[in-house]
Amino acid sequence: MRLIIGLGNPEREYKGTRHNTGFEVINKLSSDTHIPANKSRQRCLTGEGYIYGERVMLVKPQTYMNASGEAVRDLLGYYKLSADDIVVIYDDTSLPVGHIRVRKQGGAGGHNGIKNIIYHLETDVFPRVRVGIGAKPPDWILTDYVLSRVSREEEKDYTGGILKAGDAVLTILNKGIDTAMNQYNQNI
Repeated sequence: MRLIIGLGNPEREYKGTRHNTGFEVINKLSSDTHIPANKSRQRCLTGEGYIYGERVMLVKPQTYMNASGEAVRDLLGYYKLSADDIVVIYDDTSLPVGHIRVRKQGGAGGHNGIKNIIYHLETDVFPRVRVGIGAKPPDWILTDYVLSRVSREEEKDYTGGILKAGDAVLTILNKGIDTAMNQYNQNI
């Protein structure tokens, strides 16, 4: 089984913020694959089904972003899976709005949710799809920026990034991560 994990914050007040981009990608995948991610399991909302003949679970951890690793670790332990069995989707301030990057492994890049997953899984070797939310403006505090909503001018690019990220996950499942990296990683 492959766990497709989108990162975000669980409460209503965070819905639609840049930091909930991972949840938005899971919502899009859920809609496209008809796999509702609405069952509570190991502090996550989950949904199980098959994509390209592979058993998958769509996952939205219900811990806060900074504790995402606890929920991911518990879910992997419950199903006796490893870091190789996950794909993590999350927001990235180092990419322009709507751009994506697919990676096999890597550091946290300052993202506290990824930092917590790396800490609890004791590895940084797991596939991930980073979705650009744009750089923080100089006069903003980072926390305020990632918890803000995209502007009207950014909306089209942001929505395009969510669509591309969902397609990249489907490509990972269907053709492998190397193909997804070649197809979706853009020169910036």
